[in-house]
Amino acid sequence: MTALTRLDVAGARDGLAKGEISAKELAEAHIRAVESVRPLNAMITETPDQAIAMAEASDARRAKGEARGPMDGIPVGIKDLFCTLGTLTTAGSHILDGFQPPYESTITANLWQAGAVMLGKTNMDEFAMGSSNETSHYGGVENPWRRAGDNRPLVPGGSSGGSAALVAARAALGATGTDTGGSIRQPAAFCGIVGMKPTYGRCSRWGAVAFASSLDQPGPMTRTVRDAALMLGAMAGYDPKDSTSVPRDVPDYEAALTGDIRGLKIGIPKEYRLDGMPGEIESLWQQGVDWLKEAGATCVEISLPHTKYALPAYYIVAPAEASSNLARYDGVRFGLREDGGDLIEMYENTRAAGFGAEVKRRVLIGTYVLSAGYYDAYYIKAQKVRARIAEDFREAYATVDAVLTPTAPSDAFAKGDKLDDPIAMYLNDVFTVPASMAGLPGISVPAGLSEGGLPLGLQILGKAFDEETVLRVADVLERAAGFDALPQVLAES
Repeated sequence: MTALTRLDVAGARDGLAKGEISAKELAEAHIRAVESVRPLNAMITETPDQAIAMAEASDARRAKGEARGPMDGIPVGIKDLFCTLGTLTTAGSHILDGFQPPYESTITANLWQAGAVMLGKTNMDEFAMGSSNETSHYGGVENPWRRAGDNRPLVPGGSSGGSAALVAARAALGATGTDTGGSIRQPAAFCGIVGMKPTYGRCSRWGAVAFASSLDQPGPMTRTVRDAALMLGAMAGYDPKDSTSVPRDVPDYEAALTGDIRGLKIGIPKEYRLDGMPGEIESLWQQGVDWLKEAGATCVEISLPHTKYALPAYYIVAPAEASSNLARYDGVRFGLREDGGDLIEMYENTRAAGFGAEVKRRVLIGTYVLSAGYYDAYYIKAQKVRARIAEDFREAYATVDAVLTPTAPSDAFAKGDKLDDPIAMYLNDVFTVPASMAGLPGISVPAGLSEGGLPLGLQILGKAFDEETVLRVADVLERAAGFDALPQVLAES
């Protein structure tokens, strides 16, 4: 059974189609794998009985010749930000203790319609606010990797750290994530997997607990680019229940992986060369340039002049939207309720007990920048900066087909190292935030190891709704990198 957990989505699909394995066998192997990696704390809620039932239903469809496509029978983890009918959904927060949604998010409904199997709900930073997966009410997630010669637990990145750790530890073939400022791509880089943020509007946000509504975007986290293409195809699509969902046909993303990028122009933004950036990040970036050139692409330097303003603008826009979105958690309708002498005191006591420190920090920041006298000075100005960032990308894409950058400014760091320094923590998103502010698609591909033996990722960014080119370039990059290292939790097993 161990071999079944080493398959990727494409390999499992082929094995299921040929009758070499059954969906139930696949589910059982991954249920045991989930149990074996419990020390990583990657899951909040395990759903083994549901997984077996879904797998048996998949086998029954296949026996009748009614398989629904490449995700039928594939066991996946679901970030605990997506509402799942009758299954605990917490967004990593104490304030949603006991919440069992009476409805299914569109993303999970799409996956179940495609035949996917749910292993459980993955741990995450509280309300997706964090870059290390240390702010969860249910405890931090541990990265399955270890630095050479140092056994200290490392963070998996955030906020989709539980999904990243689960996939990296071979306990799920794929997992859902959400990316607001890098929360799919950064943990993918830290854990040595593939993580893709689609164009804003490509995947429905309906039924996903909101952090920052103009930025949040669901996406797949997998072990290969091909798997990302397959999973994205099942997740994406127009949803009339989401006013920001864009009515566009979903392409065959797997068909886009031609292996041919000859003639493509790849932009290398000079503003992403930061002062003090580790030499190994710069070297890997140059290696990525060389790989793409060898594959027939042309790499040219471009300028994205407003890049340096992206992070500060993001940390005005995102908290402002969080302040508004989190106002609904008042102890009245669902989740936690603390007693109080009157209604206002009940609100105050519930929110004080239910929200963690990072959520409170961002709600306070957001409320401040939206308040009278500060709205124009901060929020409106940040939105103007955001428009300039989007304009920079539009001008760049007039001359290039995609952009290559590092994914993160470092490899994974030890748990606790940056928890007391919010600014240092926020800087983890310096390479991922600009594309989020512009609503553009991006993918992180594992491309090498740091001097400490930890994964490092390269990021491909593309034009709006041109996920096909992003995936095509990423596939070539993945083949050139040949990344096949395993985290210690597997290498030692």
